[in-house]
Amino acid sequence: MNIEEILSRTYLGNPVETWLWALGAAIVLAFVLNFVLKRFVRLLADFAEKTETDLDDLVSALIKKTSIVLIIIFSVYVATFFLDLTQQVRELRKSVIIICLLVQVGLWGSGFIDYYVSKKLANIDIGAGATVTHLRSLGFFAKVVLWVILVILTIDNLGFDPTTIIAGLGVGGIAVALALQNVLGDVIASLSIIFDKPFEVGDFIVVDNIMGDVEHIGLKTTRLRSLSGEQLVLSNNDLLQSRIKNYKRMDSRRINFSLGVIYETSYENVERIPVLIKDIIESEQKTRFVRAHFSSYGDFALNYDIVYFVLSPLFDDYMDIQQRINLKIFKKFSEEGIEFAYPTRKIFLDSVETASTGAGAGD
Repeated sequence: MNIEEILSRTYLGNPVETWLWALGAAIVLAFVLNFVLKRFVRLLADFAEKTETDLDDLVSALIKKTSIVLIIIFSVYVATFFLDLTQQVRELRKSVIIICLLVQVGLWGSGFIDYYVSKKLANIDIGAGATVTHLRSLGFFAKVVLWVILVILTIDNLGFDPTTIIAGLGVGGIAVALALQNVLGDVIASLSIIFDKPFEVGDFIVVDNIMGDVEHIGLKTTRLRSLSGEQLVLSNNDLLQSRIKNYKRMDSRRINFSLGVIYETSYENVERIPVLIKDIIESEQKTRFVRAHFSSYGDFALNYDIVYFVLSPLFDDYMDIQQRINLKIFKKFSEEGIEFAYPTRKIFLDSVETASTGAGAGD
């Protein structure tokens, strides 16, 4: 049997020669496309390093996600046009190439999501608001949605009715949601924390009678470090249903304190005390004086009420300023001869002689 007879033999409606031409075309096209793709990626990567824009970096990252399997399948698809195929095979060929394209779209979409998340992560400072866990979780959810949509399109392309499958998944999804409603509630609360940002990592918050620095915001729980050192773990869902005080968001701190002086203080000093306290508070940086008043007569003291603002959210700044103010008041009152009041009691006694005289006169 010579070569011409072998080449003229027919398989599946096409001679061997035609099959060889189709195979050669597929191989050559695959090598050419792969070479062009790699060359283009290399040139684009070199160009991206010379520019400051993100668009070329994104295009380069997406092209790298192009699958070699897709290139081979596409080459075979093009080569099949050399062949005489039945209608059924042509329909199968169309379905296969569409499915492959949908898979490649999924790879490109996943690459875009990965690129976006990596860019966001690169711009996050240590202790900043959105955590690595949150961004990666959002990226994961976005990929899940993308691939679910592509799977539905694939099912539709294969000739099945996706609505029936979606309805079945919906019933199953409701059952799963009911079983995992607490977990899902915490996950949704976590997403709310991400976007609404009532607090961030590093903030000092108070929730009911619980307080501490935010250490970690996870998908299900948020962890605080209390003032006494232990770690507090709170459910995200319960956390957002509570009233939260975020002290890190304070621009200033309102301070109200009082003091008392003895009743023997002279009228002139009683009148001067508000002015003395005002001068002391205004001498401090990061403060804004509001008022100082002789407010009331106490059981053993003349009471003064003082209000001012510390123009810093830091608790340590407040304590340092308050300590200096207290020391200055103590020193100034000592110089002016003004005495602080403390609980005292005066007892008045008649003399024994007076008491005896009074008793004899009664007889």
